[in-house]
Amino acid sequence: MTSSPLPRILRRRGEPEFPTFLELFFDLIYIFMFSRLSAGLVNDLSVRNAAQTAVLLLAAWWVWVLTAWLTDLFNPRLPLIQATVLVVMFGTLLMAIAIPRAFGAHGWIFVAAYFGIHLVRDSVLIPATRVNRPIQARSIRVFFWLGVTAGPWVAGALVDGTARLVLWSIAVAVDLGSARIGWPTPRLGRTELASQIFTGAHLSERHRQIFIISLGELILTVGMGLAASDFEAGRVAACAVAFVNALMLFQMYFHRIRQLLAPTAVSTVERVRSGTATSYTHLVMVAGVVVISASDTLVIDRPFGETPSGWIVAILGGPALFLLGGCLFDFVVTGRILWPRVLGIIVLGAVGPAMPLLPPLGIMVVANLVLLLTLIVETVAPRSRLTSAPLPTG
Repeated sequence: MTSSPLPRILRRRGEPEFPTFLELFFDLIYIFMFSRLSAGLVNDLSVRNAAQTAVLLLAAWWVWVLTAWLTDLFNPRLPLIQATVLVVMFGTLLMAIAIPRAFGAHGWIFVAAYFGIHLVRDSVLIPATRVNRPIQARSIRVFFWLGVTAGPWVAGALVDGTARLVLWSIAVAVDLGSARIGWPTPRLGRTELASQIFTGAHLSERHRQIFIISLGELILTVGMGLAASDFEAGRVAACAVAFVNALMLFQMYFHRIRQLLAPTAVSTVERVRSGTATSYTHLVMVAGVVVISASDTLVIDRPFGETPSGWIVAILGGPALFLLGGCLFDFVVTGRILWPRVLGIIVLGAVGPAMPLLPPLGIMVVANLVLLLTLIVETVAPRSRLTSAPLPTG
């Protein structure tokens, strides 16, 4: 048994579960990815473009999730796995480059990079796990569902406009949805996501790191805005408010992690209770940060004057998305509802109708105040009063 490839390619039990430097290096691509998505929103805040950006974010997120799962189950120090991660990294870079015109002339580049990533990964994992049928079956199931979604992805690249948006929306929904139900496959059944395919601590840390990466893109937005501001008072003030916003997002995220449980305990709960769910809740939080980055860019460029309705939605909607993701994460981990963040979402929606009376910078300040009050309530209130009673199970 010791000479078989199984011990070499799989992560050994009892090994340190902290991410490797290569995984951190891989995540750097997502600073560029998030900046491209944010820039697309800045150029067009229409509902249609928001939907297109959401589809591209979901596809990019799915690549990150599968890569995190790859290094969670398989030995990330093995040269074969490291080479696979580097190839995926290059493919992700191509996806990010194609984003501004993904719904135009570069749609085929985005799809080719997306499928190239999946084909390379599965062409490595399926042969390399042949001595362990349960593990190999998992990779075959993923590959089967890649074939299922190939049709709408490729067809979408061949058409334009609404047809592409509809086809790609279906494809990415199936990609993420099939994972949530364990990739049911003819003759192979489905993968039990609560089984040992997740090690727990490693995956939990990877989620925290990708959230930090998204905040890194937000800091980049603030820095670039300040550098281009010529130190005009209004733009400098907008940069300061945006920076404080980034600090609050950081504090709210990690304060709640510390408040819930020690990191290892959170990891155990994530593995047993949630399967893929924590990845999806972090997607919502990261989406909120991307929207916040876009709104920061707009406000830094024009802090005063009349505020278009699309700007109001972005300035208030980004924090609301972040709070929603935090609520969902808390529910997944504890089975309880984090009421301060629910109330924060309600307040952000309630103040929306009055926001046309304020300039863009004023609306950003209001959004920050709502986040600050939410954080204060979470910090001061006893832990037992922050959440409702756990929901019944079974």
